[in-house]
Amino acid sequence: MASLHSLPYLVALATTFSIVILCSLSLIEASNDGFSVELMHRDSPKSPFYDPSETPQQRLANTLRRSHNRVNHFRPTSSFSTNEVSSEMVSDGGEYLMQYAIGTPPVKVFGIADTGSDLTWLQCAPCTECYKQKDPIFNPAKSSTYKTVPCTAPQCRTASGNCLTTKCQYRLVYGDGSVSKGDVALDTVTLGTATFPQTVIGCGHANTGIFGDKGSGIVGLGNSANSLVSQLSTSIAGKFSYCLVPFEKPAATSKLNFGTNAVVSGPGAVTTPLATSKSDVFYTLTLEAISVGPTRITPISAKPAEGNIIIDSGTTLTVLPTNLYTGFEAALKAQIKLPVIKQQEGESPNLCFYSPESTFKVPTIRAHFTGGADVTLSAHYTFLGNETVTCMAFTASDDIAIFGNLAQADLLVGYDIVKQTLSFKPTDCTKA
Repeated sequence: MASLHSLPYLVALATTFSIVILCSLSLIEASNDGFSVELMHRDSPKSPFYDPSETPQQRLANTLRRSHNRVNHFRPTSSFSTNEVSSEMVSDGGEYLMQYAIGTPPVKVFGIADTGSDLTWLQCAPCTECYKQKDPIFNPAKSSTYKTVPCTAPQCRTASGNCLTTKCQYRLVYGDGSVSKGDVALDTVTLGTATFPQTVIGCGHANTGIFGDKGSGIVGLGNSANSLVSQLSTSIAGKFSYCLVPFEKPAATSKLNFGTNAVVSGPGAVTTPLATSKSDVFYTLTLEAISVGPTRITPISAKPAEGNIIIDSGTTLTVLPTNLYTGFEAALKAQIKLPVIKQQEGESPNLCFYSPESTFKVPTIRAHFTGGADVTLSAHYTFLGNETVTCMAFTASDDIAIFGNLAQADLLVGYDIVKQTLSFKPTDCTKA
């Protein structure tokens, strides 16, 4: 999806495409069943991902690579045997890092926070084969609350574990060839001062492939019963929300909210049903149309009951079905009377104009979701540019559609996994 041919036009955008969540172990706010933690940009000097030696070109190239690979995370998996769980994902595709604690006494761990994954796993000692990790690897033998899950336990079936031994084990195969395998276990997970005992985790003893050394595994925030969010459902009333701070304000912080703090309501809030079954990992919506100014473009085929677009906080660009993207791009060209930069086939972003961002006039773009949830997208993030060129933050695909994090900027996005709804509210995320 991505091509580095676009780099000369997009160098100034390098620090804008990537964001990282840092969930501090000290609470910002806490109430009976609600709490909030901080969010920060991936390339902020405060972030553990920050590399001062990287050039803007390198940051952009890395971000485009992750955005390209991330799409494979959502493509259908190949078949797998009944004694082995296999999920095609992207090992380093997430844009967010979450700090939490595991075990008793609690040990701080950084993991990629992923709304498109279910099982939360981390590297565990003893490691038969582990990737390089800067922080100490978690040793379950030192946790008084750690215990492996037997094959007969219901948690093993929920985690799609296999039983080659008496212990329940998992094996995740990623789209780039990376692998994590180990024991399905229970231990105490701590978020801030909130403690959640007997949480299902994957204790990975063999993890190979392309993983970042600043994190240890994945924190699953997906929809299925095995995700961290689903396991905490009764404690957080089935609710979580986030608000992504504008990329142009890297020093500002946002919040990832749980429970009562995650309620999205009031003037401007709109709600749409999640077209997602309880067994699905991904959160899926039904996009009925997208409008550019007065022009409304509808997908050639839409099945409202099934959903047609995944919402994901870890994917940078918004990926539209080709049959919808074609009309969307045509409407933009018709309303933006500027020279278009000729792109090579397959390049991303697809559409760029010769125009400084400072003077670029963006038509109003709205995403129309089922249930009357019309969401106006921020002009600052639907198009991004520098002193000579402005490009759209959308691309096309024949087999997948994703509502990405740039389109979600300056929106309070709330998930209710009990009611199976998702809400949007225009928000200044620096003040949320």
